Amino acid sequence: MREQLIASFQHALAQTHPARLTEQHLPEEAPALMVAVGKAALSMLEAARQRFPQVPFIAVPKAEAGRVWPHFPKGRILPASHPVPDERSVEAGQAILQAISKLQPDDLLLLLVSGGGSALMCAPWGVDLATKQALTQALLRSGADIQEMNAVRKHVSALKGGRLAAATPARILALYLSDVPGDDLSVVASGPTVPDDSTFAEALGVLDKYGLEFPQVRAHLSQGVQGALAESPKPGDPLFARVENRLIGSNQGLLEAAQNYWQAQGYQAVILSDRFQGEARELARFHANLVQSIRAHQEPFRPPVVLISGGEASVTVRGSGKGGRNQEFLAWLGFYLGREGVWALAADSDGIDGNTPAAGAIWQPDTWQRAREQGLDLKTFLEQNHSHGFFAAMNDLLITGETAHNLNDFRVLVVA
Repeated sequence: MREQLIASFQHALAQTHPARLTEQHLPEEAPALMVAVGKAALSMLEAARQRFPQVPFIAVPKAEAGRVWPHFPKGRILPASHPVPDERSVEAGQAILQAISKLQPDDLLLLLVSGGGSALMCAPWGVDLATKQALTQALLRSGADIQEMNAVRKHVSALKGGRLAAATPARILALYLSDVPGDDLSVVASGPTVPDDSTFAEALGVLDKYGLEFPQVRAHLSQGVQGALAESPKPGDPLFARVENRLIGSNQGLLEAAQNYWQAQGYQAVILSDRFQGEARELARFHANLVQSIRAHQEPFRPPVVLISGGEASVTVRGSGKGGRNQEFLAWLGFYLGREGVWALAADSDGIDGNTPAAGAIWQPDTWQRAREQGLDLKTFLEQNHSHGFFAAMNDLLITGETAHNLNDFRVLVVA
């Protein structure tokens, strides 16, 4: 079963590979410029370059220590930092702004966007980089969801929230891979070519909600609230008449590929939802309750059944350990189920879960007992937000390396 869990994840990644999805949506017309940004930037660009080998491009992938990036006569690869922007992110943002501003109204800009673009492509507005870095870190640790984070980031950026579209006169075809629940394109990489419904006032409200001070940020947002700064482009703005935003891949597609895998193995496989959000521990409690109901009452599904779910959990960090939302989910799932146990895998489709080198982890029916035999107290690890340490000690981490993918969380539970 362990091998099948891993195989289902690998099958889902292969069936929804960004290059495969991008190839199906490329235009007939050769663009004047191609820009790819996000964790899947290079795999999306791979398909575009095969179709348009002579077109100049800028690609902004996540930087990888020790990786040697190729050189192209007509292209630039500008690796940058994620999840917190750095100087390279600002350089990439400025390079993109300069390049797109030189395009003409008859030109076509092909924009390839995947999650992670909010940090990788950075153009601070009204705040300095150090403040934006600290703000990003604080938001990540606060428990704020992606919509709340982006409401703030869109209003301290010259690129996000439709501002990239406003910065060029060219026609734009933007192909988006969604890594957010509900596939709201205004949230993916903070929607650089998408109308923005959020406001300066909402961004200020997020800071209030989570008790984040940041005087420089508040001063900037307050100027916007007072009307001294231009709002982000809203729905109905004429500039979007020359923009086509197209969703080409999503978490639902990833989950459906996994469902097809399990059904081919002869299992009943059910997709619970691609839109789960909230604290990882609460999502784990829901899944644990569902497992117990299936076993006790054969409701709402008769066992054996494979439960598949996605979305994007969050973690309010209180401890000093290492982990990620998928490892945290799995550890809490095991805690709630106790000796009952279950076969389960939880992973981030990009191959990197939180601040760890693991994609996620695997829980086995005997994990609880094995931990007790080794003298490991799961609750202590959870209190320290150190799920990674627990799974490392149990030899149950899922290590894939970066997948050049980014379609959000992936969870599979096999309930016998």
